[in-house]
Amino acid sequence: MAGHSKFKNIMYRKGAQDKKRAKMFSKLGREITVAAKLGSPDPDMNPRLRTAVLAARAQNMPKDNIERAIKKSLEAGGENYEEVRYEGFALGGVGVIVEALTDNRNRTAGEVRSTFAKHGGNLGETGSVAFMFERVGSVEFDVSVSSAEDMFEAAIEAGAEDVESGEDGHTLYCDADSLHRVAEALEQRFGEPRQTRIIWRPKTSTDLDDVEGEKVLRMLDALEDSDDVQNVYANFDVSDDVIEKLSA
Repeated sequence: MAGHSKFKNIMYRKGAQDKKRAKMFSKLGREITVAAKLGSPDPDMNPRLRTAVLAARAQNMPKDNIERAIKKSLEAGGENYEEVRYEGFALGGVGVIVEALTDNRNRTAGEVRSTFAKHGGNLGETGSVAFMFERVGSVEFDVSVSSAEDMFEAAIEAGAEDVESGEDGHTLYCDADSLHRVAEALEQRFGEPRQTRIIWRPKTSTDLDDVEGEKVLRMLDALEDSDDVQNVYANFDVSDDVIEKLSA
């Protein structure tokens, strides 16, 4: 399916390098705190918080860290984070979407703009890139929980719109508004998924050679290195050799 492989290319860094683990836990904790503050501190009563907790568990975030992040949402006078989305272009006309949680909008905008410029890209207006993607729900299971055929049948029955199965697992896509209903139906059959989230899924992809691909991946790494940036999405395909080189 167009867009799947480069999505994996972009997201492979989540937990792939131990040196980023502390920063990753910090970002996951921030999302948990924001989700709990915007709704109920009970994951069973707050779909967004449940999604954030599942994401934290998938990255082996300690239970104590998760509980502290939820309690932080109840503290009077705590930090207030604003959700911000940036859109722009990397080399080769690759579309990039950056999601951030920030307590200083000007600081974050400056950092994101500087990173784009430093790596040969440019920040665009809101809407300049989003049309290249679709906002969908994504549910992931380990390959061991089911055969591809059984997963496909269960997913369609639960309301999913697309299923991709491979050696790295099963990924199901659905309408963003029905994510939690679909995830709960599948959880009853296959157990807790390894990841449940709402993502920007590319509608089309741009093929890059190894040189361009490496430059774009380094730009995305730099964006993700920002404390304020939560997620980065881009619509391109690059060879596995480049992925292996940068993840070594």
